[in-house]
Amino acid sequence: MFTKFKQIDSAFKAVRLFMMVVVACCIALCGFALYKSYELAAITQNKIYVLANGKILEAVAGDKKDNVAVEVRDHVKTFHSSFFTLDPDERVIQDNITKALYLADGTARKQYDNLRESNYYSNLISANISQRITIDSVDLNLNVYPYYFRCYATQKIVRTTSVLYRNLVTEGYARDVSRSDHNPHGFLIEKWNTLANVDVKIETR
Repeated sequence: MFTKFKQIDSAFKAVRLFMMVVVACCIALCGFALYKSYELAAITQNKIYVLANGKILEAVAGDKKDNVAVEVRDHVKTFHSSFFTLDPDERVIQDNITKALYLADGTARKQYDNLRESNYYSNLISANISQRITIDSVDLNLNVYPYYFRCYATQKIVRTTSVLYRNLVTEGYARDVSRSDHNPHGFLIEKWNTLANVDVKIETR
């Protein structure tokens, strides 16, 4: 009889141990499932789906600090492209300059005012001159803040009878500001200065 009780007791202990293992596994599985679901939710929150031309495109959101170099370079390129891309049309010039001035401080405004007072833009319009710029490279120093940059570019000035090419080198600093429709990268160029703007070659048309 005592043997039966011992067997029952042993069986009960075995069943209890088995149930404890099952419960522990269930708790661990639930915890893992919760962890993965939170992880998936965090990843999903950083994804945006955009509908363009009937196609769904996925965009991934990220912290600004993750792509500072890329964003500063593109900001500098956008500013220079807007400031130096000119056509013999007063409205085009004004639109491009306005876009550029949203991306920089008063040093850019000062250079624009100097060019305007010297009749640079008026001469472009009267002589039917177009100006284009190609950004060759943008060197950055992210170890200092505001971030120092030096921009190397080539200007192409198309006149009625000739095409002039110039090497342009500028420098400045980029500091953080709030993002907006006018300033999507959230940087502002400061202490912008032209280091060189020299003729390289001229071609006859």
